[in-house]
Amino acid sequence: MTDKTIQAGKGIKENVKTVIYAVLIALFIRSFFFEPFSIPSGSMIPTLLVGDYLFVSKYTYGYSRYSLPMGIPLIQGRVWYDSPKRGDVLVFKLPTDNETDYIKRVIGLPGDTVQVKGGRLYINGNIVPREEKGEFVLRLSDGSAQRFTEYEETLPGGYKHPIIEISDEERYDNTEEFRVPADYFFMMGDNRDNSVDSRSVSVGMVPKENLVGKARKIFYSNDGSSSWWEIWKWPASVRWGRLFGSIS
Repeated sequence: MTDKTIQAGKGIKENVKTVIYAVLIALFIRSFFFEPFSIPSGSMIPTLLVGDYLFVSKYTYGYSRYSLPMGIPLIQGRVWYDSPKRGDVLVFKLPTDNETDYIKRVIGLPGDTVQVKGGRLYINGNIVPREEKGEFVLRLSDGSAQRFTEYEETLPGGYKHPIIEISDEERYDNTEEFRVPADYFFMMGDNRDNSVDSRSVSVGMVPKENLVGKARKIFYSNDGSSSWWEIWKWPASVRWGRLFGSIS
């Protein structure tokens, strides 16, 4: 075996070790600090748009098996737990399959009652104030537009956030009164008439074990008007004003 062959073998070994170390570091950061997510649906409009890419902090609410890749069951329950606050936007595993990632806003805390009547949100029997802000126009990639009414909603405790409504007579605008059990949370989307959330039996209330992390920053946003191979269209398709925006 020549010196050149030995050196080549050492070089390959070092490259493999470097790749392995890089993968392990990336998995460590993804599991315990920050994980990137993309927004595939419009359920959180106007806060989040389809094509937004964001970082989620994994440490905010502590850790569970769903903090780890593929939900490896190395953690029992939840450790270093810190409860979400009303109004937080967070990622969780869908309780009905424990696999699909959903992103919604925390509306109901353990012990709360939550109900929607005539399109208005009630928490613990009290109507949640909302102030009309005007028309919200959503421009679609095909050039068409969808129009909504935008409101600013003030949750108990004073947290304010935007929502949009088609009307107060849609599918989930009249619900039963839900009581949130201990260690569960009631989640809703900001696009109230186009969000499948805790009002639906297909989602239900979310146990604390299913929390993945808190949505923090939008690091990239694309309006979908360009394909991956249309490089010349990329600059025009980026929503530059949304880059590095905080999520509230």
